[in-house]
Amino acid sequence: MNKEFKLPDVGEGLTEADIVSWHVKPGDTIEDGQVIVEIETAKAVVELPSPYAGTVTGLLVEEGQTVDVGAPIIAVDVSGANGAAAPAAAEPAAVAEAPAEPEIAKPEAGAGAPPERQAVLVGYGVKPGSTTRRARKKPPTRPGSYPSSPAMPGSSQQGPPPPLTPRALAKPPVRRLARDLGVDLSGLRGSGPEGSVTRDDVQRAAGDASVRSGYPEAAAGDERQVAATASQQGTEERIPVRGVRKHTAAAMVASAFTAPHVTEFLQVDVTDMMAAVRRARELPEFAEVKVSPLLFVAKALLVAIGRHPMVNSSWDEAAQEIVVKRYVNLGIAVAAERGLLVPNVKGAQALSLAGLAQALDELAATARAGKATPGDLTGGTITITNVGVFGVDAGTPILTPGEAAILAFGQVRDMPWVHEGELAVRKVTTLSLSFDHRIIDGALGSAVLRDVGSMLEDPVRMLAWS
Repeated sequence: MNKEFKLPDVGEGLTEADIVSWHVKPGDTIEDGQVIVEIETAKAVVELPSPYAGTVTGLLVEEGQTVDVGAPIIAVDVSGANGAAAPAAAEPAAVAEAPAEPEIAKPEAGAGAPPERQAVLVGYGVKPGSTTRRARKKPPTRPGSYPSSPAMPGSSQQGPPPPLTPRALAKPPVRRLARDLGVDLSGLRGSGPEGSVTRDDVQRAAGDASVRSGYPEAAAGDERQVAATASQQGTEERIPVRGVRKHTAAAMVASAFTAPHVTEFLQVDVTDMMAAVRRARELPEFAEVKVSPLLFVAKALLVAIGRHPMVNSSWDEAAQEIVVKRYVNLGIAVAAERGLLVPNVKGAQALSLAGLAQALDELAATARAGKATPGDLTGGTITITNVGVFGVDAGTPILTPGEAAILAFGQVRDMPWVHEGELAVRKVTTLSLSFDHRIIDGALGSAVLRDVGSMLEDPVRMLAWS
């Protein structure tokens, strides 16, 4: 008895996910709750456990494929070793394996299959009621089961199966690469497993004008045209937009063209703040955590929010209301391997300085390791982005969707500064505050930025204003 596990919604309202890596393969025996696959959503990388115990009969989608929530991704035989399996006599005829020719998938066993369903080329053709690709299966090696030309497997229906046009065996990413480079796969002999065409095969062929589709063959003496075309194709790389990058791109576009942005800048003498950072590192309360200038910037912003609550709010378009949050879920932009992530510290306004330092440490480490959960990445109310770690003085950050303000913290560096009426070398940074002008006018934005700057110039103000 086969059961199909459908991709669940692992976050709030997610509609799709990418298959990162399978932890099982057809024929493996799995247990209920065993991790079987790692997926990447728009918000996080998640490991999915199997809801069934049994034997894997098929992986219905390939690694790297984007799958809609609710689509089947794996088939499991839950009937056990003595379960009802299709007898050998009922197996469809296999197709002879030839270089660059497709394999044929077997029709699914079981009474639940529609009577009109027939096996199709793996990854191609129309399957009633399904849009996912089934994993390729190696054809059996029984004698006499190899016809001389590719044909549809036998089925219970009367009459000969419809003829199929042979196609080169290649995975979808390889087909996309071939299409991008103008390479005709039917003219290639694959060097991969079972004669499949690989990326290297396509890239090698891209320099040969005789196998490129869509390009006329160059004249015999026109070597420069051939060389120029091959050179241009060889220096381009196409990266699929998936997961976090796809989500970030959509969110930034939505934010930039929905909320009217205003950005203000303020240069601040943070010499005293840097001294406070060094002093805090010596205190026993901070012995187990990292104390950085970002910690004091975060604390200053939290105090400023307490003085100006409107900056910690959102715009409800449907209700035509401004929603002022009395809690602060402080987002910190993190440059992770998967792209830009903005995990947030829940209830940051209630944390002590040492508690805030520990929360920031843990959150950043989790995000960089790719272990941030959808809960870590949702529900933020205001964000800080530390562009100074990249050696940048300032920027105009784009709002995180649903938030009214974002603070950019530039690098701290030595600069000439007028201090107590005299020119001196001081530690200086630049703060940039972008805000939604529907909610925050210039006076409020300026007050928030000025307060943050004042607390960084003189950290004692954090105590006075807390």
